[in-house]
Amino acid sequence: MKLNMHFKSVAMRWFVEVFLIVLLVVTVLSVAISVFLRSLYVERVQTLAEEYAFEFRALEATNSDSFLDTAMQITNAFSHKDKMEVQILDADGKSIISTTGFEPKDSRPIEFKAALSAEDGLANFTGKAPSGESIVSQTQIVKNEYGTVIGGYRWIVSLAETYKRFRITVALIAALALVVLGLCAVSGIFFIGSILKPVREISSAARKIALGDFKTRIENERGDEIAELCDSINEMASELQHAEEIKNDFISSVSHELRTPLTAIRGWGETAKMSIGTDEELVSRGIDVVLSEADRLSGLVEELLDFSRMQSGRLTVNTQPIDVSMLLKSTYDMYTELASKQGIEISYTPPIQNSIVMGDPDRLKQVFINVIDNAVKYTEKGGLILVVQTREEGCVQIVIKDTGVGIPAEDVDHVKEKFFKSNKTVRGSGIGLAVADEIIKQHGGLLFVESTEGVGTTVTIVLPLYEPKEEAQEENQIETKEGES
Repeated sequence: MKLNMHFKSVAMRWFVEVFLIVLLVVTVLSVAISVFLRSLYVERVQTLAEEYAFEFRALEATNSDSFLDTAMQITNAFSHKDKMEVQILDADGKSIISTTGFEPKDSRPIEFKAALSAEDGLANFTGKAPSGESIVSQTQIVKNEYGTVIGGYRWIVSLAETYKRFRITVALIAALALVVLGLCAVSGIFFIGSILKPVREISSAARKIALGDFKTRIENERGDEIAELCDSINEMASELQHAEEIKNDFISSVSHELRTPLTAIRGWGETAKMSIGTDEELVSRGIDVVLSEADRLSGLVEELLDFSRMQSGRLTVNTQPIDVSMLLKSTYDMYTELASKQGIEISYTPPIQNSIVMGDPDRLKQVFINVIDNAVKYTEKGGLILVVQTREEGCVQIVIKDTGVGIPAEDVDHVKEKFFKSNKTVRGSGIGLAVADEIIKQHGGLLFVESTEGVGTTVTIVLPLYEPKEEAQEENQIETKEGES
């Protein structure tokens, strides 16, 4: 498996932050274990040597006259001559007898001086003998009852075999450490590789999506966090593809909406121009059409401007206390003739009492026009549109219900989204309801859409009623007096 080890790559970070730490930990542990085992091996040899030389402690109970004879007897009877050497020392520290049977060299033990200085007359040595051999030795000074040094004994054990076993152990530890590091490296390489491969695929897919290829999808069946990331990117691509389709539909729809009145204006303008002086009635009719289509074009442009303001957060409302009933009635009156021409019955149920809200009359009328206009557009000949206004619990509720074509169940939740059009065969930009919903929100109200395909659509607008401050204060005072009484 190939890994590109760039300085800032994931592989390099893993090598620096994980593998080097593991290497350091394994090395420190290996060294610590080796040092501990070396000390343990030497300590074990020393313990065994002390046990084997235990019988020489009898010399500590002798005097100047019996020291040498007792030493000879113990030396001759010593049963561990094959494991260690014991030397008998005179008062000057020179070896005079050895359990090896060879004449001892005329030299002092390395640790003899330390033994003389020690309170218990005992000293140990671990290291190189004058011959260069690794040994561990111990010297015990023997004194008489007056505290005078009469001699001593010293045991010596070669560490050559012990160090040989120790080196084998160290080699095993090193091999085990290399195996651990190897497993860590191999598993790390495979793990990093298993991450880098999908990450590269994700990066490649993200570049394609960034370049506009919203059909790109990432295949991943891992079931881990990377799979979740892949699913999120796939979902993002689907949303972008959907948004792109809606945007293209919007551009096509707006282009058509703009072209239609422009075509009518141009056609009737040319007709009226050619008819000047010959057919004044046709000229008048043409001018009426031009003005009507200009108003329609102006309304569409204004709708686009409102949408732009909404997107940038600059859509504002100038509120004042207004009677929403009058706005709704005037909007209803605007569509009675149009509905009648299309064979649609439109009915308005006025409220029992006026409903005052804090609102922007132009913006609220814009909302009512948008909703009623949609109802007329999507209702076929012989259909019915009901406009009902009621008051409930501190708010006014306006219901506009039609028996039109309705909206498919899967589209109902999206009709208030920008650019969305459920029925693309009917004129409209697809942003009117999104703007209307934003206007109602800025008035502290809510706009609901309920629809059943083939049955009709119901749009409900809820606005809070306006309560003058003086009336609210009087009500609070009345409640306070009632509480006091």
